[in-house]
Amino acid sequence: MIRYQGPKGAPGVHEVINVMHVIMGMGLGESVAVVTDGRFSGGNFGAAVGHVSPEAFEGGPIALIRDGDEVEFDIADRRIHLHVPEEELTRRHKAWSPPKRDWKGALGMYAEMANSMAKGATIF
Repeated sequence: MIRYQGPKGAPGVHEVINVMHVIMGMGLGESVAVVTDGRFSGGNFGAAVGHVSPEAFEGGPIALIRDGDEVEFDIADRRIHLHVPEEELTRRHKAWSPPKRDWKGALGMYAEMANSMAKGATIF
């Protein structure tokens, strides 16, 4: 899980393809999946899910995943399921807060106003 790379968290939707290159270089391309609220440039390979929305910075499910959680990928149905009971997710969400950011200038304005990747990460 590579989180806080989306429109508000990065800000600007960071490119995370380099992680895929490292995974492949380590010989793990057949056994490791990458899930991110960031983006890939199109040169990705293996199990790679990008543009997850709502993003982690907005408290989306990707922010609540912990080491050891079981995550199921249904590629045919374009669905990811986190196998954690709802009450546990509710507890995690209540305890969660976004990382502190001190963005200034244009990036700060974008981070404040950008909508989700599902809506194009625009500021309109």
